[in-house]
Amino acid sequence: MRILVINGPNLNLLGKRDKTQYGSLTLEMIEQKLSLEFLDDTFSFHQLNSESEICSLIQNSTSFDGILLNPGGFTHTSVSIRDAIEVLEQIL
Repeated sequence: MRILVINGPNLNLLGKRDKTQYGSLTLEMIEQKLSLEFLDDTFSFHQLNSESEICSLIQNSTSFDGILLNPGGFTHTSVSIRDAIEVLEQIL
């Protein structure tokens, strides 16, 4: 399977931020663990701080078999990302 992995704002700072709240793993370490755990799958990793770039990536993801999305701080506030996912579900 081809999996698109999208990480949202500030997740590139994992391992540097408050370790008591966010842990000590870096985003690169998490990506490596995912790749090693699922050897038969191909991953395309992206970390974006821009909501519009996340929406564009979702809208252009039809060549992937699935999306793994951690929108970070946009989890609670982004209607745009939710709408992009909803539309994608309808066109696939």
